[in-house]
Order: sequence, then C-alpha cells, then structure tokens
Amino acid sequence: MKENKDINHLLLVVFLFTIIFVGDMVFIKIFDNNNLMAVFKNESDLVDEIKEKSKIYEAEPKNAIIDSVWKKIPSYNGCQINIDKSYAKMEKENKFDSKLLVCDQKKPEISTSQAGISPIYKGNPEKPMVAFAINVAWGNEYLPNMLKKFRKNNIKVTFFLEGRWANNNKQLVKELEENGHELGNHSYTHADFQRISREKAATEIEQTNNVISNITGKNPVLFAPPSGSFNNETVKIASTKDMETILWSVDTIDWRRPHPSKIVSRISNKVHPGAIILMHPTSSTVDALDDMIRIIKSKNLQISSVSDLISPEYIIPVK
Repeated sequence: MKENKDINHLLLVVFLFTIIFVGDMVFIKIFDNNNLMAVFKNESDLVDEIKEKSKIYEAEPKNAIIDSVWKKIPSYNGCQINIDKSYAKMEKENKFDSKLLVCDQKKPEISTSQAGISPIYKGNPEKPMVAFAINVAWGNEYLPNMLKKFRKNNIKVTFFLEGRWANNNKQLVKELEENGHELGNHSYTHADFQRISREKAATEIEQTNNVISNITGKNPVLFAPPSGSFNNETVKIASTKDMETILWSVDTIDWRRPHPSKIVSRISNKVHPGAIILMHPTSSTVDALDDMIRIIKSKNLQISSVSDLISPEYIIPVK
C-alpha cells in the first residue's frame, strides 16, 4: 500500500514538472500564485489593451510633396503596431507602456528623393521631432560649452561648417564629429549664392565637401546656403552631388546677441513639429540652450540632427 502511494506521488511530481517545462513561465506563475485563471486573464487583458491602444499610435504613410510655400516637405512612414513584438517587450512587467510599442514601418508611395529638386525648410509636420541646425564660420570659443550641453542632454545635432573655417580648425571639426554630430556644408567662403556664377557655386560646395571628407572620412549630404541666399541653380548643383539644400523654419536670430531669454521666448512661441531651428555658436545661444531644450521636450518633441528629422522613419508619439 505504501509503495502505491509513493508511486502515485512520484507520478504527480513528474506530471507537474512536465507541465512547468511545457508551459514555461506562465505555469510557474500558476503554482507561485495558485491562481490559474487570473494569470491567463492578465495576459489576455494586456494583449487586448495593446490592440485597443495601438489604434491611436498607428498612422498611414505621408508622401513627400512640393508645397507652394514651404517647398519640399519630406515623406514620413506610416506605422502598424506589431502586437506580438510589443507584447513580448511588455510581458515582464505585465502592463502597457507606449514606449515599448513596436512599429512596423509602412513606406509611402513618393519618397523625399522622388518628390523633385527643391529646398527643405522643415521636416514632415506629422513627425514629433525638431532639428538644431548650427551654422559655424566663427564662434570657436563657444563650441566646447555647446558640446557639453548636448552631451548632458544626450542630443545629436547638425553643424553646417564653412569650408574655410573647417580647414583652419581641423581639431574642432574632429571633435564635433567624434561627439556624434552630423556635419553639413555651409559653402567655402560664405559666398552669396544668388550672385555668384554656377561654376563658382559648384566649386564652393565641392571644396567644403573635400575639406570635411579629408578630416572625417565622411561626405556631407546636406548643404545650407549662407544667409539663406540661393536660387534654383544652387539647389540643382547640390542635388548633382546627392545633397539636399537645407533652410530653416525657426530662426533664433542669435547672431544679434540678444538676451538669452529672448531666444527662449522665440523658441517657445514658434517651435513646431518638424521645425528646423537655426542657430550659431554665440554666448546668448549657449546660455539659452538648457531652457530651449527643456521647453521643446515639454512639448513632447524630440531633438535631433537634420538628417534624422527629414528621414522617413516613423516615431511613436507621446500621447
């Protein structure tokens, strides 16, 4: 009789451990909590919650267009929430977290490059992101503090470099690049591209590309004409070099050295999703940066480089 009881006990233990092995973590929870139905209900609830809430984060792709005012507006991918992958990332905490949603990107029919040759003043307005575009032809003494503040806030931006300046400040150029920032082209001699010849314009762009490439090993893909002065030929020349011509939608006007509070106020009033924010290395800019960054982030906007902003990659917004 005792032998039968021992055999039955052994079979029960084997059966239980077989279930644990087959059922993995779910069944371990069952025996820890002694509540089979509650575990299945919790998992089902989370999946249902992801399915329901994913609807407000999903979007259709946006084609690139040529706007009559803003010129080329970059394309923007759509998003289909991947329920299984999102659940796998949330399973451990067993609660919904929008930051853990996984998005399957949906490409638009017309990409930015397919839309035509035209300057870009801003990113797609559906993208919850802005870019800092910093033109550098002077202001060396302010760059270290700018870099320090970008590191502190984990921000990567775009520095548009005058070629003549870059050639004379190779170590600073390397430091900008080594800090993970994007380097763009800001002409070689800060020429007025509305007034110079086509040949001169091509030379200005090419010289600066060569200087930056020789220092960093990377070719710039963005061109920012000095003072925003350009014509259709300028944009075409940049395009032949596989470069987008970049302007801005928000100007800090920091070259006038205003009080930092004026820069902050201007950003607070004018910043928008997709904004390209123009600035320079000045004392006013450095002193305004922390508050600028805080205000932009408070509007649930990320801060990035220009290339990241105009890329089609979908970003799950904060709701």
